[in-house]
Amino acid sequence: MRRLSYAMNVSLDGYIAAPGDDLAWSVPSDELFQFWSDRVGETGLALYGRRLWEAMSSHWPTADEQPGVTPAHVEFAQRWRAMPKVVFSSTIDAVDWNARLVTGDAVTEIARLKAEDGGPMDIGAATLAAAAMQAGLVDEYVVVTHPVLVGGGTSYFTALDGPVPLRLVETRTFPGGVVLHRYETER
Repeated sequence: MRRLSYAMNVSLDGYIAAPGDDLAWSVPSDELFQFWSDRVGETGLALYGRRLWEAMSSHWPTADEQPGVTPAHVEFAQRWRAMPKVVFSSTIDAVDWNARLVTGDAVTEIARLKAEDGGPMDIGAATLAAAAMQAGLVDEYVVVTHPVLVGGGTSYFTALDGPVPLRLVETRTFPGGVVLHRYETER
């Protein structure tokens, strides 16, 4: 059975994107970028919603071919292309770059994918993660908190029917006051 992690950069006030989908506040240090790259390299299957898919697929497929690209960006782009991906959307017609499209019920498909053998799964889209959280499918939360208040936008967490007990399993600091907290659900 696969494990499902919800991993994102988060503002101190709990948002993964500021109003207007602004992500400028979450530009990673080299060390944090390497953390995310290593995570992509270890991910058995990434689950994307439409907006995150469009953002990632508009840049990473050819990022390693751009002038002045750093070795770290080359490595991330190669890892990203190689990583299997599932995109959940009812508004796009096709995906590429080692991805497949799911237009049906996301919760049913995520539960089916979790039941399969394979490497860990990462979910990286707020709406999609909210559905998985509400269904009790998330095994781990990786909260990379940036020391900034953005005042609104897309929330990391969703409303739940009740408390979800978590156990802290890792804390790590990065340059610029960024702190990672990794929690496992207690079931």
